[in-house]
Amino acid sequence: MNSLISFEKVSREYGSGDSKVFALRDISFDIRKGEFVVILGPSGAGKSTLLNILGGMDQASSGRVCFGDEIVSEYNDSQLTSYRAKRIGFVFQFYNLIPNLTAYENVSLTREINDTSLDPDMTLSDVGLEGRRDHFPAQMSGGEQQRVAIARALNKSPELLLCDEPTGALDSETGVHILSLLQRLSAEQGRTVIVVTHNSKLTQLAGRVIYLRDGQIEKDEINDHPIDAKEVRW
Repeated sequence: MNSLISFEKVSREYGSGDSKVFALRDISFDIRKGEFVVILGPSGAGKSTLLNILGGMDQASSGRVCFGDEIVSEYNDSQLTSYRAKRIGFVFQFYNLIPNLTAYENVSLTREINDTSLDPDMTLSDVGLEGRRDHFPAQMSGGEQQRVAIARALNKSPELLLCDEPTGALDSETGVHILSLLQRLSAEQGRTVIVVTHNSKLTQLAGRVIYLRDGQIEKDEINDHPIDAKEVRW
């Protein structure tokens, strides 16, 4: 299997001696290019730690993290910065938009860190926001702000899109629109999309579900028949 991401016996521990705590313990999995994966678990399961290691915002205490043929867990700080800037797109529960910049300007920020960035107008069109180009975040709904955040992440043309509770701050109808967009990005554009959530309803959408509990993988299941986001009953 040609993996985009590979975790090999990855652990992340904090503290030392009697106060040592494992956020992750001996985690192993592979994710292929174009997969839509949901990582599910309760609060404290290790989801955020896993996401941070995937995105190069934290490093494993032990084990190996690979991205394609490269060993990310051996990167220095400069290499990690480049990895985050060029290869990873981040979408968070709270949109982290700059309030005094328009939608277009928020998306255009990626050009300052990545010389392979796309045309912001085309990316806004991809998420259905061409008509909101010159609006500020305060002039947009929560769902529109989240779509701007997704457009900003996509404008780097990342190989991996990491989504941390991307619908957590949205009503159910708007959440469905966002999830439909993420499904389409995976199915039609071949984006590798990982959604970290505690909402078990989202497992119906994914082709793969990794269940985390107490810093370990409880189950890793293939879903041969993911449903369209519009069919999810919240």
